[in-house]
Amino acid sequence: MKKMLAVLALAVAAGCSSAPRLSDAERLAMYQAHAGEPVRGFSLFGGLQGWSPLGNRAMVVWTRPNQAWLLELVGPCHDLDYATAISVTSFGGQVQARSDSVMPLGPMVGQVGRVPCRIDAIRPVDAKGVKRSEQELRQASTQPREAADPAEQP
Repeated sequence: MKKMLAVLALAVAAGCSSAPRLSDAERLAMYQAHAGEPVRGFSLFGGLQGWSPLGNRAMVVWTRPNQAWLLELVGPCHDLDYATAISVTSFGGQVQARSDSVMPLGPMVGQVGRVPCRIDAIRPVDAKGVKRSEQELRQASTQPREAADPAEQP
């Protein structure tokens, strides 16, 4: 029920917006609605398949096409907006909350004084649920608006 309300709220917000792209806050809310309880960590043996910042305090990483993790960061990670790649610390292929970090990389990221972004919490994401929500939002944004009833005009 909580997930359905979050998806509905996102659909309304997306419908009111003139831009078809969701804001970082809307995308974060969608991933949070599809995220499970926090876990200690996850395996990174196959490497990252993809990643996306969700503002400067969270991001999603994909370890397989249908396996994603919501990483909530300890503080703001300002270089995420400028990163073209990331590095994730791990020991033995295991990324752990509260001990591992994300390092934004790329030509626009400052090389001097770069600060790793510590991972505060890791939550598994229902990747199929996120994809369904994205499809629903796309469909909702392409639906024509109903004309107002002239009798209801003031």
